[in-house]
Amino acid sequence: MLRFLLQRLLTGIPTLLVLVAAAFFLMRAAPGGPFDSERQLPPEIEANLRSAYHLDESLPQQFLRYLGNLARGDFGPSLQYRDFSVGELIWAGFPVSLRIGALAMLLALVVGVAAGAWAALRQNSAGDHAVMALAMTGISIPNFVMAPLLVLLLAVGLGWLPAGGYGGGSWRHLVLPVFTLALPQVAWLARLTRASMIEVLASPFIRTARAQGLGLRTILLRHALKPALLPVVSYLGPATAGIITGSVVIEQIFGLPGIGRFFITGALNRDYTLVMGVVVFYGTVILVCNLLVDLVYGWLDPRIRQLA
Repeated sequence: MLRFLLQRLLTGIPTLLVLVAAAFFLMRAAPGGPFDSERQLPPEIEANLRSAYHLDESLPQQFLRYLGNLARGDFGPSLQYRDFSVGELIWAGFPVSLRIGALAMLLALVVGVAAGAWAALRQNSAGDHAVMALAMTGISIPNFVMAPLLVLLLAVGLGWLPAGGYGGGSWRHLVLPVFTLALPQVAWLARLTRASMIEVLASPFIRTARAQGLGLRTILLRHALKPALLPVVSYLGPATAGIITGSVVIEQIFGLPGIGRFFITGALNRDYTLVMGVVVFYGTVILVCNLLVDLVYGWLDPRIRQLA
């Protein structure tokens, strides 16, 4: 298992370097700059600002300087929030983003796997078709469309839930953003679980278990569930990426004080260091989640560790 872990870590480092390089040069290629505003700065003041933040250096020099700072865990100062470093802004918003994302992932796993398994046991029935129809609806409607619809229905129309805000993390303020984030992943997980469970239930070892007189619950829990979850586990990496990228939009729609608002503000104001910091932080989180998924996959299927 240690060798398996080291191999995954070694493949993650080049991926992170490519991500940093792509984000760095794409951000610099975008039109505008961090000191552009409606009020034109005097040339000497703008030159001093660019020198203070090392923006007067060549792009390769800036990139190498950024990599050196990043190796020390320093994301640099924010170019717009002058009294804060990028690290301080990220850690201020991360608890909110983590809470919303973790709740959305937990909801997606529980509801998606349960719905997919239930549909597989009732293959081609009316309930199966209803679950798959709802899953296709969840996949087809993006969360930035679903969020305003839910606000209009549950907040404005029925008045059951607040339309936005964090409210100190109260459950009433979390319901809409968590449900909106989880809905597409619930749909995908339900479809994956259904297809995998149907394939597993048709396997010879399941027929053997049935021939031995084992009950349906025992067959599902002891024999069918573990192999049926392999595609679900492999999907958790992309699902985490989807929830993280979706939370950037959802936090903006619902006015949540997470990392997403800093990313949007930084992108609009060409705050190079803030956007880079959020991208690198999110990229690291996704790589760590993929590493955990690989470890769980190797635990579920020992053949993966042997091949590694």
